[in-house]
Amino acid sequence: MTTVEIIAIGNEILIGDVLDTNTHWLCQQITGLGGHVVRATLVRDEVPVIAEVLRQAVARSTDVVFTTGGLGPTADDMTLQAVAQAAGVPLEEHAEALRLVQEKYKELAAQGYVAQADLTPERRKMAVLPRGAQALHNPAGAAPGVLLNIAETMVIVLPGVPTEMKGIFTTSLQPVLQAMFGESVFVERVVLVECGDESVLAPLVNRVAAAHPEVYVKSRAKAYGPNVRLKVTFSLAGRERAKVEEAVERAVADLRVALDEARIAIVSVDA
Repeated sequence: MTTVEIIAIGNEILIGDVLDTNTHWLCQQITGLGGHVVRATLVRDEVPVIAEVLRQAVARSTDVVFTTGGLGPTADDMTLQAVAQAAGVPLEEHAEALRLVQEKYKELAAQGYVAQADLTPERRKMAVLPRGAQALHNPAGAAPGVLLNIAETMVIVLPGVPTEMKGIFTTSLQPVLQAMFGESVFVERVVLVECGDESVLAPLVNRVAAAHPEVYVKSRAKAYGPNVRLKVTFSLAGRERAKVEEAVERAVADLRVALDEARIAIVSVDA
């Protein structure tokens, strides 16, 4: 299974000014592709810190590392400098990235969103990439995404603005993701049960989880009470849909038996 780490970058996140929704969204997308997110980290806009966290991910032989944030034109946008430092390569102006930046500003100028399309130093900054990097078209903003291999790890650098991050992920990054994750599938089943006390349900869930270690089994409780219904989620990723579905269904079937023995009713089983 492809292992993934996410590094969310930005002082604004760690002072509580901005909520990091990017990591949550990426986790959903990566899981849906059949990947396995093993770690997510929040760091400030500090080059040594970003570079060290990235080096640690590479040292763990992580297959893919996503970073979000720090690709803009201002001085505090330092992510590419940190990526270059982690990779041990210099920064240099990238012809394709510069073309993408200029194309975007011409488009914005034509629409009246900016006064002029000149490539100012601040705009050119967004086209200065680590040597050996690939630029990814950003359909929603000016800063290109960046793809760079460090040792055996693929580093995918995305903007922090959610619309831009999602825009790159769902368009120009798709061929890369297809090659990386292949035809992996993710299957999830949610069982809703008539039980208001998770401590009563826990032994049954634990027993099923132990019998099916390949399947992720988790109960979720938000409250207590006689009218509360608890969710038990079963999920698994893999290469062959039939085998993945079969493994999940076996686990769900075992929970049905356990619940029946404990006289706990099932409300529904959702795909």
